[in-house]
Amino acid sequence: MKLVIAIVQDEDAHDLIEVLTDNGHRVTKLATTGGFLKSGNTTLMIGTEKDKIDQVTAIIEQVCKTRKQVITTPSSAAGTSGVYVPYPVEVKVGGATVFIVDVDKFFKF
Repeated sequence: MKLVIAIVQDEDAHDLIEVLTDNGHRVTKLATTGGFLKSGNTTLMIGTEKDKIDQVTAIIEQVCKTRKQVITTPSSAAGTSGVYVPYPVEVKVGGATVFIVDVDKFFKF
């Protein structure tokens, strides 16, 4: 038995859960918050058999695409202290961070 932990952006979570469950995978959803953009993300826990890992990771890769987003970061105005001007920066968001853990024992009650 394997445990797949996938951290995905909130925008992708609903579609990913739908595709995973349509393909017979059971998913537990946890609401979490990321540190980089301080934006919401979702952590999914998927328990699956060893031979289905490739299918699960392929679905995650298919649904959770990276995309570009413009954010504003404060930068200090030249020659002044305490004055900040918003500066637009383009960053990549989305995708998924996936951990695959071996599960030696599990209990179902």
